[in-house]
Amino acid sequence: MALLVLSAGCRRDHDNAATRAAQARIEADVRRLADDVMEGREAGTRGHARAAAYVAARFRQLGLIPAGDKGGYLQHVPLLRAVRRRDGAALVLHRDGSDHAFAFADEFLPAPDFNRASSTVTAPAVFVGQGVQAPETGHDDFDGLDLRGRIAVVLGGAPARLGPDARAFHGSLRRKLELLVARGAVGAVLVSTRGDEAQRPWRQIAAAWARPALRLRCTTAECGRVGGAIDGFAELRAVAAVSAQAAPRLFAGSGHDYDALLAAADAGTLRGFSLPGTMTLGTPTDIRPLASPNVVARLPGRGLRAADHIVFTAHLDHVGIGVPVHGDAVYNGALDNALGVAVMLESARELARAPTPPQRSLLFVATTAEEAGLLGADWFVRHPPVLPAALVANLNLDMPLLLAPADDVVPIGSSHSTLQATVEAAARDVGVGLSADPAPEQSMFVRSDQYPFIRAGIPAVYLAGGVEGAGWGDDPEGAADAFLRERYHRPGDDATQPIQYADAVRLARLNARIALRIAAAPERPRWNAGDFFGERFGQPVSRPGEAIATPR
Repeated sequence: MALLVLSAGCRRDHDNAATRAAQARIEADVRRLADDVMEGREAGTRGHARAAAYVAARFRQLGLIPAGDKGGYLQHVPLLRAVRRRDGAALVLHRDGSDHAFAFADEFLPAPDFNRASSTVTAPAVFVGQGVQAPETGHDDFDGLDLRGRIAVVLGGAPARLGPDARAFHGSLRRKLELLVARGAVGAVLVSTRGDEAQRPWRQIAAAWARPALRLRCTTAECGRVGGAIDGFAELRAVAAVSAQAAPRLFAGSGHDYDALLAAADAGTLRGFSLPGTMTLGTPTDIRPLASPNVVARLPGRGLRAADHIVFTAHLDHVGIGVPVHGDAVYNGALDNALGVAVMLESARELARAPTPPQRSLLFVATTAEEAGLLGADWFVRHPPVLPAALVANLNLDMPLLLAPADDVVPIGSSHSTLQATVEAAARDVGVGLSADPAPEQSMFVRSDQYPFIRAGIPAVYLAGGVEGAGWGDDPEGAADAFLRERYHRPGDDATQPIQYADAVRLARLNARIALRIAAAPERPRWNAGDFFGERFGQPVSRPGEAIATPR
């Protein structure tokens, strides 16, 4: 069992030398992946292809077995690329014999349509509150409303009384659109709140209106129309978003005030109603097929539980080349997520060199198209290189904000499953503290590549940077806040930042130690009794080693 822990004073010089060497490896990987030559690693571009080739070469160097398609490290992920067009885009209210058009970009934006190049729908509109149906609490925004053949107008978010986990699930756009389709809606208008725009101003959204959006592309009849979009919601013939500034116009003449509706949403007393007149939505889109690879490698386990697989993930893609900032148009993505990939590679190195092979097998996946909606992870979960039942846990790394020395790590989502005890034990092994999620309202447990695993019933944990300073004046939270304000998804996220590579080494060791403890445990990880995600997505736990998986 490879769970040996050196005492604090044991072989200090050797350990320091090993740590320095590990820091150098992680830094070299970050600098390479965040180099301008990678052109921001946008999924489906030559920059991302270069980055994927680099990670595949690193997997090969570490001695990991290819686990992608056709005996290689790359797993083909079929995509559709959609870009909205200005000509023909429309949101028009027809009321009291007059037409009231909203201005493209300034007041509304059509959503890219992955199902048709041009679509226009005119229909009555119904306001459906936040579009939430939560039977476990008795909350139903659709009660008494008929959406058949109508356009649904919906606010973002979910009622505060649902609690953070339920709000994360019910407040997601995916869930809202699923419910609208199930009730027969033919279109949707997503209404921004002032809270939404405090987090991301409309002007930023409008400035990026021509950026492409991506969805998974169906390749077999099992997932719907071959060549069509997976989760494209084809039944909705048009979808648009409206700014908070323009939103009051949607409700003019309805007898309801926009600000009063927001207040009712906050109070949990919001009710839906029919809007006067009709509405026209037009959504012209340029659509073409695209592909971008995941990079997948395997470290076989040894023993009766070797058929079980623990999956490491870190997304390789970033947002590519964009609007220049101070003359720089390459959005390098050093923290988001070259650092996460580099930490995963160091974890793989440590595990590949462990004195005893793990009893369960390990998969390492550098995913594509996370920025476009967790698509690479979603495809991997749908098409793993082993039997789906063989995937027992996911350890995800995404944008570890290691910009000031910290004494701790934040294990987001570990409290949902038996992984919590495993993470706590591994942290003691490594000598690092653990802290609670400092911003649970941001629902990070459903906003990165662990979520497709969660939806498949697989317990997961997302390791994030710490919040407790290691010394006087160290302020990890302040450094993280400054990054999010000034450099997140901007060219400033490059390798010149003060990345704490010693903390990155510790994170890699913690990641590896968690995997070793999962691999050695008699039982697979399982959801806690009564957990929200476990109750909704969890699957019966097989006996250890029961799922026999044959790698392709």
